[in-house]
Amino acid sequence: MGSGKRLYIVDTNVLMHDPTSIFRFEEHDIFLPMMVLEELDAAKKGLSEVARNVRQVSRFIGEMMQHQGAGDLDQGLELKEPDGLELHVGTGRLYFQTTMAETHSSLLRDGSFADNEILSTALALQETTSDREIVLVSKDINLRIKAAILGVQAEDYYNDRALDDLSLLYRGLRQHDESFWEAHPQIESWNHNGRAHYRIPLDRENGWYPNQCVAIGEEGGVEAVVKDLEPDSIMLALVDDYYDGKKSVWGIHARNREQNFALNLLMDPDVDFVSLMGTAGTGKTLLALAAGLSQTMDEKRYSEIIVTRATVPIGEDIGYLPGTEEEKMTPWMGALTDNLEVLTQPHEGGEWGRAATNDLLASRVKVRALNFMRGRTFLNRFVIIDEAQNITPKQMKALLTRAGPGTKMICLGNVEQIDTPYLTETTSGLTFAVDRFKDWTHSGHITLKRGERSRLADYASEAL
Repeated sequence: MGSGKRLYIVDTNVLMHDPTSIFRFEEHDIFLPMMVLEELDAAKKGLSEVARNVRQVSRFIGEMMQHQGAGDLDQGLELKEPDGLELHVGTGRLYFQTTMAETHSSLLRDGSFADNEILSTALALQETTSDREIVLVSKDINLRIKAAILGVQAEDYYNDRALDDLSLLYRGLRQHDESFWEAHPQIESWNHNGRAHYRIPLDRENGWYPNQCVAIGEEGGVEAVVKDLEPDSIMLALVDDYYDGKKSVWGIHARNREQNFALNLLMDPDVDFVSLMGTAGTGKTLLALAAGLSQTMDEKRYSEIIVTRATVPIGEDIGYLPGTEEEKMTPWMGALTDNLEVLTQPHEGGEWGRAATNDLLASRVKVRALNFMRGRTFLNRFVIIDEAQNITPKQMKALLTRAGPGTKMICLGNVEQIDTPYLTETTSGLTFAVDRFKDWTHSGHITLKRGERSRLADYASEAL
């Protein structure tokens, strides 16, 4: 092995999480312990995303061995970019463990056998490769702690992060005080389709995005959305007023500024992708369902509403569920049914009217499992992806690429409530979607801040 480069020992969970990770270490070399290959072999069966990722890693390695030969693996394999992938692979090499390491410390005699084998391999490499910087890369924080105790440098896998810090995530709302007008005196204004528009010159100001929500002044002040971006100016359009006493969406009014912006984005036919983030009780699901029902039942813009979500339980799993796809998804859709009850209160007809309303909505609101989305194409659908913080970037791409002509995709979630192993606030598919779509002219995002459930729920979220 040559000198001057780092040698990264890659843990199994990194490969399970991102099958292209072996090509993402730039000019540095990669080392795969025998235990990692054993764990990959044990995890290759099944239809889960982890199993598919493991099989993909094995195919990548198999293709490199086939093209470069497996005669002298001591010299490693050149990390060549697979056909069809644009990963900007560096000049590193892939090495395998060809000799078995002995247990180097009495601390490693008990505990996780696989982790201890990998740590023993790292310790052996430190002894035999003194001219190289050895780094263990793992998404297992406990393994990284054990490595630090034994003097092995360990790092998390960073290439799957959309951002370095969640505080850098696009919030979708830009707030200014009344001095904004004084700072931009040369403003053009006009009316178009009954809505006021403003063209505001900018002096190379950063942080403006298409369909960005702009609030000027205190509550009740100017609320607008960025409709056009030029190098030296922006165009703002005032939003519709969905507050109480004004317009409503399927009987729902906005209770705060962020909810009003959310309803405007959800009702805008020119916005194909909307993401709503916020803590529990901010109204994400209720607003999305109300907008979907209004545009499906009243405006006939969409043929039906499709709701899906990742099936990750909060507590222990309850085993297999009987029935059809929709019946199996019923326990996961409590938030949907709770909000539908709010939205389907008939104004007349009593119990008969309520039953008729529920039957009508059942024919227009479909619940679909995330597992069966591959290969589908949604035409003229209003698709709601609930609990999107538990979806990986790969799953998010698979879902959003299902959209056909006339379809609108809505992502709802709270990155503080991630329940999926190895997903964090910066690696969630929801975070990726918000960050990658912020520059697209047909997408919009808003972070809802204030809970609107009850004073009990508000106090519990703050005090507990």
